[in-house]
Amino acid sequence: MLKCLPALLLFFSVQIFAQNTPAGSLPEGFEMKKWYDFNNFSEKGITTPPEIPVRTMAEWEEIQALCVAWKSFKPTLAQIIQHAKEEVEVIVVCSNATSAQNQLLNTYGLPDLDNITFLQRDFDTVWMRDYGPNTVYYNDVDSLALVEWIYNRPRPYDNVIPDEIGELLNIPVYSTIQMPNDLVHIGGNFTTDGMGTAFSSTLILEENGETNLFNVTPKSEEQIDDIMEEWMGIDHFIKMDALVYDSIHHIDMHMKLLDEETILVGEYPEGVADGPQIEENLNYITSFDSPFGTPYKVVRIQMPPHNGNYPDTWNSDYRTYTNSVFVNGTVLVPTYEEQFDTTALRIYEENMPGYNIVGIDCNDIVQYLGALHCITRAIGVPDPLLIIHQELADQTDDFNDYEITATIRHRSGISEATLYWTTDLNAGYSSIDMELTDPESNQWSTILPNQGSGVGRIYYYIESVANNGKIQVRPLVAPDGYFDFATNFTTSTEDILGETGFTISPIIPNPVGTTASLSVSLVQSTPLTIEVFDVLGRKVRDVYSGQKASGEHPFFIDAKSLRSGLYFVRIAMGNEDFVRRLVVK
Repeated sequence: MLKCLPALLLFFSVQIFAQNTPAGSLPEGFEMKKWYDFNNFSEKGITTPPEIPVRTMAEWEEIQALCVAWKSFKPTLAQIIQHAKEEVEVIVVCSNATSAQNQLLNTYGLPDLDNITFLQRDFDTVWMRDYGPNTVYYNDVDSLALVEWIYNRPRPYDNVIPDEIGELLNIPVYSTIQMPNDLVHIGGNFTTDGMGTAFSSTLILEENGETNLFNVTPKSEEQIDDIMEEWMGIDHFIKMDALVYDSIHHIDMHMKLLDEETILVGEYPEGVADGPQIEENLNYITSFDSPFGTPYKVVRIQMPPHNGNYPDTWNSDYRTYTNSVFVNGTVLVPTYEEQFDTTALRIYEENMPGYNIVGIDCNDIVQYLGALHCITRAIGVPDPLLIIHQELADQTDDFNDYEITATIRHRSGISEATLYWTTDLNAGYSSIDMELTDPESNQWSTILPNQGSGVGRIYYYIESVANNGKIQVRPLVAPDGYFDFATNFTTSTEDILGETGFTISPIIPNPVGTTASLSVSLVQSTPLTIEVFDVLGRKVRDVYSGQKASGEHPFFIDAKSLRSGLYFVRIAMGNEDFVRRLVVK
């Protein structure tokens, strides 16, 4: 074991500084404390926190531009630019605009340069996500501003790029560079739901703590939280343990928020690589409620192998599908091998109906511990119309109507809101006006009539018009995309069946987040088996198998490690089988 130690140390040294490689080799005999000379930082940024409360934009919100840096991995960048410019302006930071234009047209085959702006400036690296600016809005939806942190790499030119982008777009930039607010952080280790909750790894505590290597004022976790709230409106900052094999400790390598209550989380085979730590982190995250006060929905997606191996093996890249990018109606997803990509892209399509899901090969870039999310930065629109809505859960009631509510805000006010719904996507949508039911919280509501039994699913979306005429929908891709829920969904009524007589209770709760229960009452001793299967017919749980005496017997189904989705519970008693649906949220 000890003979492997030098190789292991070399592995971690290479991994830790992998994102330096594209920009050139590390300085000989470097000391990290000497990397930061604060005189190199731009004087353009505002170094005091916003005087008005701000809200940090979620990645799925409407954006006006996507920023990239034209340096390394140009074939990948060219594909990003090609797809993104169909949705928004693409800002290409480059050292030579003419050269970048010629390469995009003549080397990488872009048909034109429409909707592309070339920002010719000095910069160091391609990793725009980490040093690029964060979008914030005063008073949730008012004027647009940008916030930049101190970049955790010795790259002074990268560190001033947010100021250059702000100047280009005429957006003020706030910079956390002066004591006591001097904060080191990076975009790859940050995500937020647009409602004040954010996630990072504990890297942020290390890089700003008592023994930090950046010459910044040592800060406690509470002080870091205070800075994030004051500068970015983050009032609930969840930090999870860093992963061992993801040595840069950026959470975008293994998780992504798809909306306010849905988290896409990477998954390894049991006990492999960072799998155990990811599961611990997931249990920690899901111990918190979503901003709606309900459990998070978790969608699992594989972390694909490389050459049959995973990152705990020397010759394996840290492949990930969570390192994706929202560009309004398009989602750019990293791909590697068709045999794995097909399933990953299907998971995105199933969970984001109506979005244009585009795969981009990332085999070249992923060896440097990055993918699509790592080399892009979005800038929010200057005039956001914010619609926040919690999708209705599957319904068991086939009698009472359904209340649909949403928080809708625009700086000019909202003139109207409409619910569009259908039971058949091929038949078009019907509409119902929504009313402002709580002006203080900007809540709009309406009643969707119950459609009775036998309908199956209801699909719907929300449209709103601001007083200045702006129109917005949620989901952003509606009507092609939608929310949906099952009607007259049942967890089973009580059944008294069989010649010997027995009773099966409903499964409660259903949908379930952690543990569900059911009970079986027997009038005589009976062989009993209870198992759980996924939609592909694979058994995922053995609940009980054996002989049970007469009487009532409770059983518990552990759903904590099951992926979100539909399952089937098989209850076999004697010669009779019964199946009940179980939904894991």
